[in-house]
Amino acid sequence: MSATRPPVRISYDSILLKHAAPVSRVYLLLHGLTASPLQFAEFGELLHARGANVYIPRLPHHGLSDRLTRDLEHLTADELRSFAAESVAFARTLGERVTVVGFSVGGLVAAHIAQHVAVERVTCIAPFLGVAWLPGRLTARAARMALGLPNRFLWWDPVLRERQMPAHGYPRFATHAVAHAVAFAADVLAEARRSPPAANDIQIVLNASESTVNNRAGRRLAALWSARKDGGIVLHRLSGLPLSHDIIEPLAAPGLASRVYPALLDLVAR
Repeated sequence: MSATRPPVRISYDSILLKHAAPVSRVYLLLHGLTASPLQFAEFGELLHARGANVYIPRLPHHGLSDRLTRDLEHLTADELRSFAAESVAFARTLGERVTVVGFSVGGLVAAHIAQHVAVERVTCIAPFLGVAWLPGRLTARAARMALGLPNRFLWWDPVLRERQMPAHGYPRFATHAVAHAVAFAADVLAEARRSPPAANDIQIVLNASESTVNNRAGRRLAALWSARKDGGIVLHRLSGLPLSHDIIEPLAAPGLASRVYPALLDLVAR
């Protein structure tokens, strides 16, 4: 008899904030790697209070009750593509005017949507298009090497390890999941070199004090899109923040999210 994977319990599933009466505006919010829909919950409530419907889907292999699950090592670029298509399709049932907002790996998925789907607006916040400390020319090679080796799980914080908060996210990441995300990012950049994006309005938001993702790759994507689309591409730089990456999660660094929310709200809801 072949072995089967044991059932898993989802603790932090997708979030839907929907008004009773029909509305025209819907926001699709895409969380980051090892996080869960709760990462965007507070920001989504602010958008819902402005009269929009809000959908925050759970990325594949995320939000499971076991914070030390090994399930994340199975995440692939193809799963992220399918997740993007399914999420946009559902968002379109909630309103005619769709705005996609993604953070980190969610920002990478949002960039893929911007390239392929004619939504009204896409905002990519600190999109994962490469690793901050790794030169762009070496990124793809490093991803191939990682996929050629057994998967490893690394702690986000080697000191706190499993005690790292918030509780709705995983305290460690899978090297294979990151490598597949890097390969996905390379495809997005290659597609941007070949053809203009489909989205009407695109914003890339970079943190000047970024600690994790490659801002140079974000600027490169903005330049590629601007060269192939007549207007509608905005590159925005957040400055004055401490060294950081997760500027969305209120529990990641107390006070940091509340500092950036007003600027982000103005960008996505203007």
